[in-house]
Amino acid sequence: MVRFENVGLRYGMGSEILRDLTFTIEPRSFQFLTGPSGAGKTTLLRLILLSMRPTRGLIGLFGHDVLRLDKDTLTGLRRRMGVVFQDFRLLDHLTLYENVALPLRVQGRDEGSYRSEVVELLRWVGLGDRMHAFPPVLSGGEKQRAAIARALIVKPDLLLADEPTGNVDPTLARRLLRLFMELNKLGTAIVIATHDIALMDQHDDARRLVLGEGRLHIYE
Repeated sequence: MVRFENVGLRYGMGSEILRDLTFTIEPRSFQFLTGPSGAGKTTLLRLILLSMRPTRGLIGLFGHDVLRLDKDTLTGLRRRMGVVFQDFRLLDHLTLYENVALPLRVQGRDEGSYRSEVVELLRWVGLGDRMHAFPPVLSGGEKQRAAIARALIVKPDLLLADEPTGNVDPTLARRLLRLFMELNKLGTAIVIATHDIALMDQHDDARRLVLGEGRLHIYE
């Protein structure tokens, strides 16, 4: 599903911040991406998402060499991924329900075909009573859960999540992890970037990708 071969990244003429990254992410797999603050976890997720280009090396996504693809093909590949970043990226002029439903509207689906899906998912993440609220009145934790729901609503082939439990309490963090695990059982590959050791220990059979000093170490 994802293939990196000797990938390196530098900004300008500086030294490489990521170097010699070689790994694969298999379909239906589950992995945590961890490492100290500033190690480059978010940057690595952006490389997978194709919102950044490497300085060197090869990146393959869904069987394609992404450095050789045109813009339209890259857009199609991105649509097979769900993404949760720390800045949420909710649209303030849309209700919570409308934000979560937006990816399905972009796909051209009629609201009658997805309304129950959106409502059910919002209830599952504990936002059933907030679906008509607008993002500016939500707490950080509520925005986090809304961003997760929006990423999951399309049932992506690959889910990338950057600290998805960073703004929620431990009880909700466990609930969200169970949601990710259920989605994984349905066939979605999962990559969760996190500092939360306790969270990772709840799914201790998941692979761990550990970034440190620009290099990646893999623990099966």
